[in-house]
Order: sequence, then C-alpha cells, then structure tokens
Amino acid sequence: MGKIPTVISLYSGAGGIDYGFEAAGFQTRVALDFDHDSCETIRRNRDWPVLEGDIFAIPTADILRTARLDAGEADILIGGPPCQPFSKAGYWARGESGRLRDPRAATLDGYLRVLEDTLPKSFLLENVHGIAYSAKNEGLRLLLREIEKINERNGTAYKPVGAVLNAAGFGVPQIRERFFLIASRDGKPFAFPSPSYCASDGEQTLIRLPTYRTAWDAIGDLQESSGESLDLTGKWADLLPSIPEGWNYLWHTDRGGGLPLFGWRRRYWSFLLKLSKSLPSWTIQAQPGPAIGPFHWKNRRLSMRELCRLQTFPDDVVIYGSRTSVQRQVGNAVPSLLAEVLAREISSQLLGRRTTHDLRLLTPDLSPAPPAETPQPVARKYHFLIAQHDPHPGNGRGPGSRRAASSE
Repeated sequence: MGKIPTVISLYSGAGGIDYGFEAAGFQTRVALDFDHDSCETIRRNRDWPVLEGDIFAIPTADILRTARLDAGEADILIGGPPCQPFSKAGYWARGESGRLRDPRAATLDGYLRVLEDTLPKSFLLENVHGIAYSAKNEGLRLLLREIEKINERNGTAYKPVGAVLNAAGFGVPQIRERFFLIASRDGKPFAFPSPSYCASDGEQTLIRLPTYRTAWDAIGDLQESSGESLDLTGKWADLLPSIPEGWNYLWHTDRGGGLPLFGWRRRYWSFLLKLSKSLPSWTIQAQPGPAIGPFHWKNRRLSMRELCRLQTFPDDVVIYGSRTSVQRQVGNAVPSLLAEVLAREISSQLLGRRTTHDLRLLTPDLSPAPPAETPQPVARKYHFLIAQHDPHPGNGRGPGSRRAASSE
C-alpha cells in the first residue's frame, strides 16, 4: 500500500471531516482553525499539528512547513469554509441573504489560496447545501471560475464535481444535507457514491435498501450524563413534555394533534423539536436558543457524548469548552461517517488505493427501538395561547423580511 496518504485540513473545527479520513486510513499532517476551543479539542484528542489563527494571517509556507510537506506533495486538501452566508436559515425570516456580499464569504478565498499554493493531488470542499441552490449559486460559480484560473496558471487539471448528500443515506443517524466539491489534480473523474440506506416508506420497498439508522441506534445505549446540566430552561421548558416524539411545535397548531397554541410554520422548524427513537435525528444545530432542538425524548438537552454519537465522531473524542462551545463545535461539524465514506471513494477513485476493511464509524443497528414515550398534558400556564392563529405567509413575507424592507 505504500505510505499513508496525507491530509492538509483547513477550517478544521472539532475535526469531523478529519476523523472520517482517519478512519479511512489517511493522516492529518496539519489542521488549521481560528477558534481556540476547536483547536484545543483537536490537540487533546489527536497528535495532529494544529495552527490556531485566521487563515488570512497564516502564510501557506507555514502550513506546508508544519505539515512537513512540499507543494504538490499532499494527497488531499480538505475543509469546510464557514457557511453562514449560504445557509437556508437566512431565507426563513428575510427571504434572501447577503451571500457573496457577506464578508464571511471571503473564507472561500482563503481555501482557494491554499489550494493554489499547495496543489494537492485532490481536494474536498464542504459547505451547506444552500451554496448550490438553483439560481442562487453564485458562491459555487465563483469557486468553479477560480479553480479554472488555478488550472490555467499552474497547468493542473482539477475538474470539480459537486453533490448535495443527505448523511442519513450513508448510515449516519441524522438527517443532514451538505454540499461537497471534489476533484483530482490530474483530471481523473470522480463519481459520488449512491446512498446505502433510505427512509422506511415505499421507496425502501422499491429499492430494497436497509432503512436509516435511528437516534436509538446512536444513543439508546447511553446513560444520562451526571456531569452535565441538561435540564431545559426558559419560558417554553415546561411545554416540551406535551410534544410527542418526532414532533415539534407544529403539534400544537390547528394542523397538529395538540392544542392550537401557535400558527402553522410561524416558528423555526427546530423550535421544541424532539427526537424519535425510531427515526434519524434531525439536524444538530450549532447555535440553538433554549427552546431550539433537537431534544432528547426524555425532555432534556442532549449530552456531549450524545451529540457526538449523532455526528458519528469516534467514541474516544471529547469536545472541550463551555456547553455553548461544545454545541457550536459539534453542530458545525460534518458527520465523520459521511467523511469516511467519501474518503474511501477518493482513495480508490483518485489515489489508486483500495480500502478493504468495513466502515469503522458506522452506527450499530440496535433495532427494534422501544415504544415512544407518552406525552404529558399541556401545562395550564400555556393555555392563554389557545386561539385561532394565522399561518406563516410564506418565504420572504415574514416580519423579518418586512423589517428589512422598511429599513432600506
């Protein structure tokens, strides 16, 4: 097999992509991030060299020197530039976002600079699926234009292919869509793998794939952490027990099965969102408020280990920092199993290295899940909300959009 394939990792965060590449037989030679807690998480869990700081303040020569690599020598450059400008969340309230006008979009430039300076044999760039929205994909078009310029200046043949993948389709016990852009320096074509799992509906019967791994598969064997404060706080804490597993606040609308306390789609999807034992987790959030889930079916917040399990981090990884920092680090990460699946394909298709062992980060199947918890009656203090509520008027028509328009 020869030497271990080498990785230069940018915007590494807590190491979600890196752990997947590690499981596929790669070695991270340098990890870079500006967030101190994320850097501490990597330092305390792995012996990978870490550069802490703004990518624009760290010369590529320092990155290569730390990695003990020359330009053109790395097998792959990986990274997920911070993705807020391309997130769908901005559309919910405003109907639009700043996207390339947002200064946070400059992180794409940082990735491209290191790509050209290091010229790895292959690269993987990850982002939110919003970057590839039809008619709103200026970020993706920018990437493709700049990569073509890199080819012209350096005689390389990167031919990027992109895809939006749902992590649940590859064995991750979480519904999470991410965009990936992958290419080889010598122009070898890359084909994204097909999903290996599907939802337990008519599609499952048609294509005969195993069903998605579930939240129970991921965390059903874990005991509640005694060292963390996981109780809910805030004005809505006592309403969560009245919501059934797998539901959110929509249960308490005129289209749900509870009391009409809210208008249909008047809140974020993750408001009072609760896990179901028999379904994959909903997407783990990076910056949730006190009422933003997903929450455990026992009506509490998820522990650090439970969050890591739902993101398929290795069990030996411990996330360091405050509760807010832990949530941010894990919520911003790519599920490590999905990264492992892609790393194996890159190894085989682009680097000529075949992996023979089974997936190391695949969540075990613990089915069948126990019966769902019984929801409790709505606490009387919320009964004043019972009324006829108007539904949300649609994207771009909410109060946030109107406030933005009136300020222009």
